[in-house]
Amino acid sequence: MKRVLAAFALIAFGAAASAQEFPSRPVRIIVPFPPSGPVDVVGRIIAERLSARWKQPVIVDNRPGAGTVIGTDAVAKAPADGHTILFAVTAHAVNATLVRKLPYDTQKDFAPIVLAATAPNILAVNPNLPVRNVAELIAYARANPGKLNAGSHGKGNTSHLAAEMLKSVANIDFTVVHYKGAQPAATGLMAGDVQFMFDTGAVIPHAQSGKVRIIGVAGPKRSPIMPDAPTLIEGGLAGFEVVSWYGFFAPAGTPVPVLDALNRGINEALSDPEARARIVKFNLEPMGGTRDEFDRTVRSQITRWAGVIKTAGIEPD
Repeated sequence: MKRVLAAFALIAFGAAASAQEFPSRPVRIIVPFPPSGPVDVVGRIIAERLSARWKQPVIVDNRPGAGTVIGTDAVAKAPADGHTILFAVTAHAVNATLVRKLPYDTQKDFAPIVLAATAPNILAVNPNLPVRNVAELIAYARANPGKLNAGSHGKGNTSHLAAEMLKSVANIDFTVVHYKGAQPAATGLMAGDVQFMFDTGAVIPHAQSGKVRIIGVAGPKRSPIMPDAPTLIEGGLAGFEVVSWYGFFAPAGTPVPVLDALNRGINEALSDPEARARIVKFNLEPMGGTRDEFDRTVRSQITRWAGVIKTAGIEPD
């Protein structure tokens, strides 16, 4: 019995020591996207504050490619000590269904840390399209079956899945055109190559210049940076919500005290008024919360997008 108690005491001491020593060297935040996009910028905002808090360098390491799989796999195979973490987005949950042979297990190989931010998808149209709201878009699509094109940031992106949801819910027919990213899709929208698209932020500056028109927001409430844009629920699509999320993960097996230290640090960074103001500019709502809350969010998102993919008949790659 004494040996068992001693073993538990040793484990407890080791866990406490790991928390006190963390971070003992520079921390890497792997962002599975190229530099300069919203995910990268938000990651750097948080990294700056973590570095100041921990008195250790916190480095953003961009590992784009394969629909976020390359960067995500690097974290899955990193040492489980909290010094390499992942800043992931909704694609993390989507890929669990959409990618046939992932090099990692989405639910088993990662430890959720915290939900950092959410972003409602925006529904934007080319200004030459004679519609001012989602009801008019649906009516126009029904009057012109198969003649409209919807832009997508890429297969499996929320812009793609939101379009497929609209097609199913509204019982309309159109073609989804995939681009390699948000900016090329926005360019296609402005050029009239596609007539509408869902997006989380790339269209905002173009809407301000009149090159595109925002007709709705696919969130549970109106966006504070575009309060005049009604939700699609207000527009008559009951329950239509497509909200992208950004969150942090560590490799599975990372000690709980280290996960708690990461959660506390990121929550503190997200509560900084200047950081929040900078994040909001990207049509993002800073979040925060517990590890368990984020774990439940991720699991529910995996289930939700699996259903959308199945309904839309999208074949896994």
